[in-house]
Amino acid sequence: MILTITSFAAFTALVLGISYYLTRKKDASSSEGYFLAGRGLTGWVIAASLLLTNLSTEQMVGLNGQGYMFNMSGMGYEVGASLALIIVAFFFLPRYLRKGYATIPDFVGERYDSATKQFVNFLFLAGYVLILLPTVLYSGAIGMGGIFDIMGTFGLSPMTAIIVVVVAIGILGCLYTVFGGLRIMAVADTLNGIGLIIGGLMVPLFALAYVGGGDVLGGIAEVVKTNPEKFNAIGGPADPVPFATMFTGMFLVNLFYWGCNQTIIQRALAAKNLKEGQKGLLLAAIFKLFGPLYLIIPGIVAFHIFRDTPLEVGDMAYPMLVNKVLPFYLIGFFAAVLFGAILSSFNAALNSTSTLFMLNVYKPLIKPTATDHELVTKGKYVGILLAVFSMCVAPLIAMAPSGLFNYLQMVNGFYNVPIFTLIIFGMLNKTAPAWSAKVTLVFFMVGYGLTQLGVINTGLHFLHILAILFVVSVVFMYIAGKFWPAKNTYDDGKDLNVVDVTPWNMRVAVSIAIILCVFGVYVLFSSLGIAA
Repeated sequence: MILTITSFAAFTALVLGISYYLTRKKDASSSEGYFLAGRGLTGWVIAASLLLTNLSTEQMVGLNGQGYMFNMSGMGYEVGASLALIIVAFFFLPRYLRKGYATIPDFVGERYDSATKQFVNFLFLAGYVLILLPTVLYSGAIGMGGIFDIMGTFGLSPMTAIIVVVVAIGILGCLYTVFGGLRIMAVADTLNGIGLIIGGLMVPLFALAYVGGGDVLGGIAEVVKTNPEKFNAIGGPADPVPFATMFTGMFLVNLFYWGCNQTIIQRALAAKNLKEGQKGLLLAAIFKLFGPLYLIIPGIVAFHIFRDTPLEVGDMAYPMLVNKVLPFYLIGFFAAVLFGAILSSFNAALNSTSTLFMLNVYKPLIKPTATDHELVTKGKYVGILLAVFSMCVAPLIAMAPSGLFNYLQMVNGFYNVPIFTLIIFGMLNKTAPAWSAKVTLVFFMVGYGLTQLGVINTGLHFLHILAILFVVSVVFMYIAGKFWPAKNTYDDGKDLNVVDVTPWNMRVAVSIAIILCVFGVYVLFSSLGIAA
């Protein structure tokens, strides 16, 4: 255990130290330097930061839990993201960079009006502060606690163990916030990304070697032969991701997440130019194709290993597998990599929430005369306060994990696709008035709430509900724009010359290759492939 803890602490400290050293002379005193890394991120850094921001224990533990309990259908979240990233690279990012937007609500304000901008900004802030930040901390505490067996090792109660890990993540998040903003986070993500590739692939390799008695290929043959149905990604109605949702709500959720979610898109908004931004997004799309290897297949291998003594909770499959198959001298390194992924998600949400508050609330509404130095200084204070608040809220999730945690997952639908509807329609249509956007937000949230809280029982998957509400909202906004057009039309083609918007010359070829790979992956994990 001492070796495990030492290797964990050493790798974590190494990443923080190198990140600080590489960014110590970079400008983080201006709002653009702090919140957008001086608009100087390159493609590889953007790709690594996107992946680490996205990846946390919710994916590592949750998706592998789905693999243990169901099949490969959960890979829709990963492989489907590749297609969404292509659309973001071609359609969304050029429009954002031409205008030099720092936040997504900036577009909403310019396309509709300031009231709609503040409405959307409030939804983002509420979602991040009340849902995202505490959930990342709580799920991180569960994952790390399971790998380290903190309760058994140190004789702590479950609640005390959760609080210890939550505080550790929160304090390190504050350090990143104080010492460098988005740039140091992006560099740390790149370093952790290297560790993640190594560590993430270690688990299935050691697990398959365990099954095959030291032979990885033999382990693959054994697991596939014994459990072929587990390798089917074409989910049915009873699976977590029915295949039909890939063409309805799942597609919309992926587009929102990668193209309109401030926490994610802020990395691409900080690109040195459009070429580097598109390169980063498409590199991330390539890496997402490999997600099932370390996010779902380990869960299936765990199902094979623990089939004689089934786990009571599927989400424990991944930490149990790590403890069983990894050599003791590698567990500390792997835990450090996983901790880096948790920290990255937390830091990203912290920085984005601070950005949204300082640039869209404090500057325009509280103190319009605020200087860049004041925005950065107070932005750090806001980040620290948010971290402390999240540390206080996160352990409370354990008080009612079955009800509250499920509620937190469901409630994301109240703001993600409604915001996406306003953004995509605002880009495609120039006549819909601002009042129609406000009505759409209210209608969407109320309609979704009535179906998810049981007032209206449709019997449909929540992703299908999101797609139906999306179509109804688009039709309504189109009719409003047809009969009551906005007086001032929005021009998204005007280039403000904030960064060079020359596109990457390899974007089309790379995108075609990614699309073919997506098709190939689904054929491989279907009744036409391994699942046969």
